[in-house]
Amino acid sequence: MRDLSLHILDLMQNSIRAEAKVVSLSVLLDEKGILSVVIEDDGTGMSEELLSRVTSPFATTRTTRKVGLGIPMMAENCRLAGGNLSIESTLGKGTKLTATLDTSSIDCLPLGDLPGTVTTLVTMNPDKPEFVLRCASPKGEMQFDTREIREALQGVPFSEPEIAAWMLESLREEIEPIFGGVIL
Repeated sequence: MRDLSLHILDLMQNSIRAEAKVVSLSVLLDEKGILSVVIEDDGTGMSEELLSRVTSPFATTRTTRKVGLGIPMMAENCRLAGGNLSIESTLGKGTKLTATLDTSSIDCLPLGDLPGTVTTLVTMNPDKPEFVLRCASPKGEMQFDTREIREALQGVPFSEPEIAAWMLESLREEIEPIFGGVIL
């Protein structure tokens, strides 16, 4: 994958498949240039046995293929960029994945189109789960929560083209000042 937003898309799809009601994404850049990506859900979680082998490309819950590359590829990209990937999960309660990367590393992938990724996830899953996005850096912070937007829309679906376009533009306007020029 060429950027982190594609990894995020893939990893958040895991939360959707795990029947999460709420999927939270935090993208945080500290003053030292360490980027933390945290994906947390309240889905089905993983057994201890699956959790112990989830970073292997040969560990997958899918029945359509025998390999799962999303988590192993993200773990390798974190390692190459001087960071780490950790996963906490409790069966029946949910999962929390934390990826850290040093943005000063030549091997650190760019963040990519985070607004496009979030808009895609929301519009392709208009009814559930709910999505929460939090972005922060020394330049500022923002939060996006589909529950608040759903209430304001009063029944208009997220998949409406005008709503999707508005969401994408709003996210770009809010995220660009936070990360612009640093990791985009």
